[in-house]
Amino acid sequence: MLIAAGDPGYDPPSMRVWIDLTNTAHVFVLRPLVELLERDGHEVTLTARPLSHTLELLDQWGHPYTPLGRYGGASRLGKARAAAARVPQMLRFGRGRGFDCALAHGSTDLPPAARALGIPNTTMLDYEWAMLQHHVNCRLASRVLAPDAIPPERLARYGARPPKLIRYPGLKEEYYLSGFEPDPSVLEELRLDPAGLLCVVRTAPSYALYLGGSENPLLPRVLTRLAEAGDAQTVVLTRNAEQAEAIESFGLPRTTVPRRTVDGRSLVAFANLLISAGGTMNREAAVLGTPVFSIFEGRLGAVDEMLASQGRLRFLTEPAEIEISDKPPDAWRNRVRRDPAELLRLALPGCSPS
Repeated sequence: MLIAAGDPGYDPPSMRVWIDLTNTAHVFVLRPLVELLERDGHEVTLTARPLSHTLELLDQWGHPYTPLGRYGGASRLGKARAAAARVPQMLRFGRGRGFDCALAHGSTDLPPAARALGIPNTTMLDYEWAMLQHHVNCRLASRVLAPDAIPPERLARYGARPPKLIRYPGLKEEYYLSGFEPDPSVLEELRLDPAGLLCVVRTAPSYALYLGGSENPLLPRVLTRLAEAGDAQTVVLTRNAEQAEAIESFGLPRTTVPRRTVDGRSLVAFANLLISAGGTMNREAAVLGTPVFSIFEGRLGAVDEMLASQGRLRFLTEPAEIEISDKPPDAWRNRVRRDPAELLRLALPGCSPS
């Protein structure tokens, strides 16, 4: 008896899936989906753009990947030049490999390459104001996956409307952190006192076009305030070597600036406070029960609006507002956990068992 797609017990045929990773966070977001695909017998091929710690995290994971392209800077011209070089590389890479579908979170290179090659592709997003990126990605993608916190009318301007637009419940962090258990060895690795107060600071993605390449002017004042705040320990997670060198030059006491990739998610879980100019780590803190101040300078997105309305995210305007206090050591245990298989089903329905 033949079982049709959508029927109970339907087992999809093995497929060749192309996944492109262009940012550090994408490794964490997409890894559970890659592992589910490979568990179910699909063949997954990864490409990656050298940016920040993306390749370093892939090396630590151990999954094969092909690096393509280079970082083009934060300006429109620099990004356009980098894309003009990387998209042809993606086309050459993807041609003749028999890919059945493709997936990325915010890659501006995969949708045009996949579209030109006739490969159905899904683009994921969770911040609606990266306008240039979305005008390209959402129009060229076959499917757009976004959290239901973002009002559909904010995405319609990019050509993302049902049935192309698929909305998922909750935050992407609730899916990829569902099985996460923080590792206390990161505290020992950085020579931190587990019994002491800990503040983690995340610098801005100064390479992001929607920030225009700017560094956050509030950051030096924040770090000075933390250095003066009793015996609190501060770990600054930078995006690149230039940021690390600049912060180390301040010579602040009790301030650690790792020069290699460390387990940031575990640090956030153990921290008493996160102060971050990024987006993903803010949401990780909110999910893991760690108090978080945002110093993000871009336009406020719907996900952050929701977290702020729930009291899970605050916005820092003056360093004097910073207070570091005790929190329950196992706060990370009491969180919403969502099944990554559900996210995969929405992203690539042809690869998911019913």
